Amino acid sequence: MKKGKKKIKTAKVKKVKRKRKEKIVFTKAKKKRAVARAVVREGKGRITINKMNIETIQPEHLASFIKEPLQFLPQEKLGIIDIDVNVRGGGFMGQATAARAAIAKGLVEYLGDKKLKDAYLKYDRLLLVDDVRRVEPKKPLGTKARKKKQKSKR
Repeated sequence: MKKGKKKIKTAKVKKVKRKRKEKIVFTKAKKKRAVARAVVREGKGRITINKMNIETIQPEHLASFIKEPLQFLPQEKLGIIDIDVNVRGGGFMGQATAARAAIAKGLVEYLGDKKLKDAYLKYDRLLLVDDVRRVEPKKPLGTKARKKKQKSKR
């Protein structure tokens, strides 16, 4: 070996297998003052709304209204997806509509299915598009936004 030059040893590098991250989709939907946030992930087919199973929601017509986006899915796909929805604000019907839209948006994004998106748009556009209407603010000299006290001519 020549003077001033050192031989460098190289270490063998082990390849580490990385765990594959599970696919998780976060979506949000609004209706009036109600805001719903949904998390769609791989699971056993559980659907929860505010940490309650969807089967326990009363009245029953509200639960079936929230489950409408699930009718377009085949049973085998529905059994491998967990959906957790957290809804805050607004009334019970606004919350139900927001939860329904958040579930539909999450399923479309998770599955990446164009046919499902088209089916939702054909059935009800509000499944994928938030309702932009809001309550109009109250004006002075009135009890509501538009209502005023009746004027007397004499």
